Amino acid sequence: MASKPMSKSKVVATLAEKSGMTKKATAEFFDELLALAAKECKGPAGKFIIPGLGRAVKRHRAARMGRNPQTGEAIKIKAKTVVKLLAAKAFKDAVLGAK
Repeated sequence: MASKPMSKSKVVATLAEKSGMTKKATAEFFDELLALAAKECKGPAGKFIIPGLGRAVKRHRAARMGRNPQTGEAIKIKAKTVVKLLAAKAFKDAVLGAK
């Protein structure tokens, strides 16, 4: 049985305790980080990097043909812009172990 991931409040409490910051200041940091990441991804660079963790990248996905899973009928899927989260090598090595 898989355990549940940490909730935002638990992450904030843990990091606040480790860093010596208040929970409120730590929560504000996460809110500002999210706002900055969204602003940078929307901008001309189209990406935001968190060193050691990874990057968020805005990508264009081309139009393609797909299939309706209920009927099997071929359908056209429109082109759209998506956000991809790519893990950094340091993060992958820390989670999976260096190979």
